[in-house]
Parts: sequence; structure tokens; C-alpha cells
Amino acid sequence: MSVIDVVYAITTGPDRRRRRLAAVGLTIFFGMIAAVVAGSIAPDRALALRPLLAGASGTGIGIVVLACGAALWIWCLIQFKGRAVPANPPRELVTTGPYAWVRNPMLIGVGVTLCGLGVLLHSASMVFVWIPVFMATHVASLKVLEEPELERRLGRPYQEYRRRVPMFFPRWPKSRLAVRGGGGK
Repeated sequence: MSVIDVVYAITTGPDRRRRRLAAVGLTIFFGMIAAVVAGSIAPDRALALRPLLAGASGTGIGIVVLACGAALWIWCLIQFKGRAVPANPPRELVTTGPYAWVRNPMLIGVGVTLCGLGVLLHSASMVFVWIPVFMATHVASLKVLEEPELERRLGRPYQEYRRRVPMFFPRWPKSRLAVRGGGGK
């Protein structure tokens, strides 16, 4: 049995088991976020790194960035009706809200929130080392586990969505004519 088979069995299993595993998943996820924060403060101090954007302006920028990331994260949770854990996902494909533009806006929201927190804490290692490691780990997990499981569970609608909607960076029309369906000569 492959790891994708296990994930599929969890996501399609009984509600009670999915809810229990969702709690475990959330604990692990927030533990990882705590590790990013704790793991960045110690190296900053040990290496005597200069504070990132020190002062009131850095604090203000950090608060704004953190708030923007948290707002995106909350918007995603609303679209998922609060079911944002891989062990207990929505039963149907979500393609509304930020999911109309990118397939993984929740991870973007988490990353932006963490960047805001890193700036707020004035932590260079958090912004330039720990957050990229955290994000790369999650992107690998998306590619290796989540996307194959979604394809298996949701089938053709997910395949079409995946083909149409980019993973992280929205596609912008090349020109206004392209949007209207007009063309050149």
C-alpha cells in the first residue's frame, strides 16, 4: 500500500476518524509553525544578526503583511467551510474565491502570514531561511501526496482544474484583446 493509498483511505474514511486525524494534523501543522518561529529566533541571537527592518516602520510593515496573509488564510478557510486539514478535506472540489486564481492560496496565505510575523519579529533567519524551508517542504508534500490524492478522489474535475489553474502564480491575460477574445489582423 502506498502513502497515497493511505491518504486516500483517510480522506474518504468515516467522519469520526477524519475528525480525529484532523486534530492530529492541526497539532502537527501548528507545531511546525512554532518550530519555524523558535528555530529562527535562536540563530538570530546566536549569530548576532542585525534585526530585519528594525524599528516602528518594520513593526508596521510586519503587522500589515501578517494581516494580509491572515486575511487570505481566513478567506480560504471560509471557502473550505472550515475543513482545511488534509485528513478532513471538503468532499467536493473548491474553485471559488481565491481558488479561482490559484490552486493553493491557503499555503500562500500561511507563507505571507509567516513573512509578516518574521518582519514583525525582525528575524532575518526566519524570513530568508526558515520560511523558505517550510514552504519548500509543503510544496513537495503538495506535489508528492496531495495532488495525486486529489486526482484520485476527485477525478476528471480536478484534472481539468489543475490544467486550468496554476499552482501558485495567477496567469494574467497578455492584453485586453486576449480577454475580450479579439485578436490582431
